[in-house]
Amino acid sequence: MTENCSKELTGVAEFEAEVTLAITGASGAPYALRLLQVLCQANWRVHLLVSSAARVVLATEHELKVPSAPDAMGKVFSDAVGAKPGLIKAYGRDDWFSPVASGSAAPKKMVVCPCSTGSLAAIALGCSDNLIERAADVVIKERGQLIVVPREAPLSAIHLEHMLKLANLGVTIMPASPGFYHQPASVEDLVDFMVARILDHLGVEHDLVKRWGYGGAR
Repeated sequence: MTENCSKELTGVAEFEAEVTLAITGASGAPYALRLLQVLCQANWRVHLLVSSAARVVLATEHELKVPSAPDAMGKVFSDAVGAKPGLIKAYGRDDWFSPVASGSAAPKKMVVCPCSTGSLAAIALGCSDNLIERAADVVIKERGQLIVVPREAPLSAIHLEHMLKLANLGVTIMPASPGFYHQPASVEDLVDFMVARILDHLGVEHDLVKRWGYGGAR
């Protein structure tokens, strides 16, 4: 009975695990889309949160027009990454009755990718003025896994103080700074490098890049 109820609530028969993915207004839309794609390929259920600034960035960097209505938004992302029905569930910025807004229902894992310095500050200060901030606050208070992927340069002392505060709370700070030792041949290779590191921390199996010491440079 419990299993059947779970399947009805999720809207998809079976999935490996679930995660909240928040996309905010920093540069780095390709990271977010590739991460979403691989999570769906791994059959992970994704609770998707997208800020209004992120919609502007997605249109600018990836020519992806994202509507504000959650159902339409979910369809656009599902089509963009080829996700099967039910794996992506999008929410509005003020959807306080969504599962991610409560510690009793939210996934224990969350990634903010890319993470703007404004979102970084709000999360560090526990503002919870919108669903992205509240979802992050929930994961922190429930002692779950929160990964933030800042994309900014240079970093001011304010940014660094917020990162240190979150790191001291157990949040993983993973700046979008891909390596080059795998001899990337394209922008896509650089994107995959960062996405691979995020997937490693989430515990998602992948073969996006060769691991150090196993096979050498490509």
